[in-house]
Amino acid sequence: MSDRRHFLIVLAHPLETSFAASVAAAARETLEANGHSVDLLDLYREDFDPRLSPAERAGYFDSPYDLSGVAEIVTRLRAADGLVLVFPQWWFNFPAILKGFFDRILAPGVAFTHDQAGGRIIPELTNIKTLWALTSTGSPWWLVHFYMGNPVRRLLKRGIANFCSKSLNFRMLTLHDMDRATPARLEAHIVRVRRALSAI
Repeated sequence: MSDRRHFLIVLAHPLETSFAASVAAAARETLEANGHSVDLLDLYREDFDPRLSPAERAGYFDSPYDLSGVAEIVTRLRAADGLVLVFPQWWFNFPAILKGFFDRILAPGVAFTHDQAGGRIIPELTNIKTLWALTSTGSPWWLVHFYMGNPVRRLLKRGIANFCSKSLNFRMLTLHDMDRATPARLEAHIVRVRRALSAI
């Protein structure tokens, strides 16, 4: 077993009985069984407001940026060594509540700072060494990759991972063709998730 770490699992699905919830539970159980500690942030159950407020947007370039509206979640993110995102892909994109998590929590002074010379942003999410996405999509593999260009993976890897941290372990595990998945295939994906996380 590798060194013990603290993971923040962020679940973004409105239904408590969803497959995403099952994946999040399996991820939590697997990480804890391997000696890691886990904080589960269920965005719907914790009634997270994804809307960037007028004050937050108006002060986006202030230094320091006012994090008072999301301070509790920011504290939980800063305490983590790893971030595991669990969500379905809808319209080849993130659920709105997860996009709001990015907008409000991956804020200036948390995930990055503005380069005063202009243009660039400087990564600040240095505590996060692992960023995994456990996701599903109703579309088949070929449509996501060849027709759409796998937009969710691109945004996570090239955008959030590269702009907010350095040299982190990024991985994305996706169940494709979710709408036609049999119970056996759903269970096989849970096994795949457990096996992958056991190697962390």
